[in-house]
Amino acid sequence: MDDGINRLAAALDQDDMIGYTRFFMNDYIQGYNSINEELHPWLPELDYGWEGVLFVGMGGSGAGGDFISTLCDMEGGVPVKCNRSYGLPNWWNQNWLVVATSYSGNTEETVATTEQAIKLGGTVVVISSGGMLSGLCELSNSAHLISCPGGQPPRSAFGHLFSRQLGLMNQLGILQSELSQDGIARLKQAIIDCDITLHPEGDVASLALNMMENPIAIIGPSELSPALCRFKNQLNENSARFARIGEVPEMNHNELIAWGGVGKYQDPDAPNQAVIIVSWPGMNERVTHRMDWFVANCPTDLAWKIQGEGESLLECLLHICIMMDWLSIALALLSGKDPTAIDPIISLKEYLSQID
Repeated sequence: MDDGINRLAAALDQDDMIGYTRFFMNDYIQGYNSINEELHPWLPELDYGWEGVLFVGMGGSGAGGDFISTLCDMEGGVPVKCNRSYGLPNWWNQNWLVVATSYSGNTEETVATTEQAIKLGGTVVVISSGGMLSGLCELSNSAHLISCPGGQPPRSAFGHLFSRQLGLMNQLGILQSELSQDGIARLKQAIIDCDITLHPEGDVASLALNMMENPIAIIGPSELSPALCRFKNQLNENSARFARIGEVPEMNHNELIAWGGVGKYQDPDAPNQAVIIVSWPGMNERVTHRMDWFVANCPTDLAWKIQGEGESLLECLLHICIMMDWLSIALALLSGKDPTAIDPIISLKEYLSQID
């Protein structure tokens, strides 16, 4: 596959998803370092004892809110919720800061929810490269813009967006979670190690080859759920593949029956699953035992264990993202798909634009 993967990349990767993936940590560093300058003029207005933070966003732009929510559950000072729909939840009040993220600035669900928050007297921080959402900040004194570079697919801009979301939370004292210099170096090296064009016969490319013909399942502990969900979404968009997620311990109380492996009952498709079992060093000991049991009793021969590496949950989450992004691109190329192409989403947006 040495020459094959590079030929496929040259032929199919028309919008350079590979290039964007290589620059993930550069984007992250740039975004995180820029947050002080962006926040300085109006940081005093946000120096408030917030009851919580509501992250508003869809798709690749909304992914970072899940990461912030999980980090706050583990390390933060206030609850963080995520909203992926039109309009605010009924329980929301002005004591909850709203962080609205849309890479394009034109995501209609996010724009509608932000407009409602402003109308109801809420305080909003917008993270965007432009569009209608950025324009709302010019029209309201209670909406503040953190800008980011534009011009790429939103799911490839995770480094730009998440770094600014995390920097904002750290500046407000809601979180104290950041990468060490050693952690940054390790993640940069992980990008090189997982690059399928540099290592066309490496672990990531080989794993993709073995997953080509089977349904995909992703199993991991609940604290890794944002990385698992983002992996599923990357498989959906980059690779045009379905994927299912099982979170431990919750899946032990329901989904485990469908997997079978012990007893006479199981879903007929269970033995055909390609299973990726994701872990990290900080797992609860009981969760580790539960996952060990699942590995020993998994009914499929197509199962692989992947561990997020790092000195913190944040680093492990990002390490998993890097590995899984490369895997989703490899699966796209091997199936003959441009990893950037999203024709059904474009078609839906065109349809909606014709409806008043």
